[in-house]
Amino acid sequence: MELMSPDVLALPTVSEVLDLPVLRRGKPRVIAGASGLDGRVRWVHVAEIADIAALLSGGELVLTTGIALPEEPGELARYVDGLAAAGACGLVVELVRRWRDRVPGALVDAAHRHDLPLVTLSEETKFVSVTEAVVARIRDAQLAELRATHAIHETFTALTTSGAEPASVLREAARILERPVVLETMAHQVLAYDAAGQDPVALLSEWSERSRAVVQSGRTSYDPDHRWLTTVVGARGDDWGRLVVLGPEPAHRHVVVAERAASALAVNRLVTRDRESLERQTHRTLITELLAGSTATADLAARAAGLGVPLDGPLVGIAVRPHTTTTPAPALETQQALRDLAEATALAARKAKLPVLVGVVDDLTVHAVVALSGVDLDTALHRLAADIRRSAALPLVVAVGTAVGSISGARRTLTEAAQVAEAALHVDDGTRDFHRLDDVRLRGLLHLLRGDERLTAFAERELGPIRDNERLLDALRSLCRHGGNKSAAAAAAHLSRTAYYGQLARVEQLLGVSLDSPESLVSLHVALLAWDMHRD
Repeated sequence: MELMSPDVLALPTVSEVLDLPVLRRGKPRVIAGASGLDGRVRWVHVAEIADIAALLSGGELVLTTGIALPEEPGELARYVDGLAAAGACGLVVELVRRWRDRVPGALVDAAHRHDLPLVTLSEETKFVSVTEAVVARIRDAQLAELRATHAIHETFTALTTSGAEPASVLREAARILERPVVLETMAHQVLAYDAAGQDPVALLSEWSERSRAVVQSGRTSYDPDHRWLTTVVGARGDDWGRLVVLGPEPAHRHVVVAERAASALAVNRLVTRDRESLERQTHRTLITELLAGSTATADLAARAAGLGVPLDGPLVGIAVRPHTTTTPAPALETQQALRDLAEATALAARKAKLPVLVGVVDDLTVHAVVALSGVDLDTALHRLAADIRRSAALPLVVAVGTAVGSISGARRTLTEAAQVAEAALHVDDGTRDFHRLDDVRLRGLLHLLRGDERLTAFAERELGPIRDNERLLDALRSLCRHGGNKSAAAAAAHLSRTAYYGQLARVEQLLGVSLDSPESLVSLHVALLAWDMHRD
């Protein structure tokens, strides 16, 4: 559908003009062409001559008393034919001077034939007052449209200059439009949306299929069958998405909002391109909500389905983590490495044709949820993990959680994968494509027993007076990780030997044990692992 210009949309309809007080006083009566009352009135033209059609340019509402119109029915019909051919939007006849009660049937029949509104006025009417009223109506409407457009431009300019995230842009667009707004990729996957108070599950249901049915015509277009206003997002030659506004036929204001929102999104993409892709941002948001144990599972499932990742079948959580080193990398380098690792994980999943959500949720790990419906679990995971390792530019630990049957178990498998990955950092020898819970030995055993009150009681009893002293816990933790080697533990803790040994002496004093005893150190190590799991 071709979208109307703002000037056209600001023009009153024939029906609105007839409702003006100056015309209501003339007691207007529509006697033909009622279906054309929605036509737009560009101008009001007063004319008494029969050959007026040549002087019209379209959109005129012609006012006449009829005193100079011909008598013959054929001539009257040709008069109306000429008005219709010239694009006139209506004919108003004052029944005072020429015809008293009704207009000739030839005029009525011709107006019916062209669906041209034919209106009679039974009272004398000042045509100049009609012209003034219509011009004022057009001027006021155009001024209001300009003010609204200016406010829209100011709003989205502020969003653009402030670097607003896509969610903020969509929220503002939905607020102004009072209609749902969805941002999708060119592959018809939902990146972000604002339901404007409607049911998000219904909004996103079978999104890809519905979206493919709406063909883009130009950069901005409206599909009346599906009631979708769509505009392309991106710079010309580098278009990457489409903004969809759902609702009835849009006014000019709706088009302006959609196009300005699309511009703000395009600028945001250019600014953040070197930081994180919009797809990763969207995936990260969903994974964060899954890890938080969100109760709105239907909403999460609908949003994930919009991204092409069904969460209604077997799911496996995956954690991909770079090997830590004794010399930490700068924070920006670490974040860039994780973003690269997330993209490598997503690419490996696409190659394996596995639907996946991939995101960087913290400063340590890339999290992923893989939908494994209809595939062999072990084969798919081995292929995926091997591909991730090959494509990454640094040593990795890949861990997987236990498969779960639905979205309700997603948090469990994601959390388990992250814990296995952390444990695997200390046991990985590079021979396994990925680690499971039963591959991480003592840490895996403690993880399985983490809900046992006896294990928690053991940890509390062993650590006793230092449980709430993080400085001493860190000192003991470092010693355990380095197998009782105090020099290596002091270096890892970035402390002088004197200061570190002093902390260990305080631990021994408070706990009443000797840290030189292998049995004591093992017991405390188990207690520390159990205590950390309990607190997490």
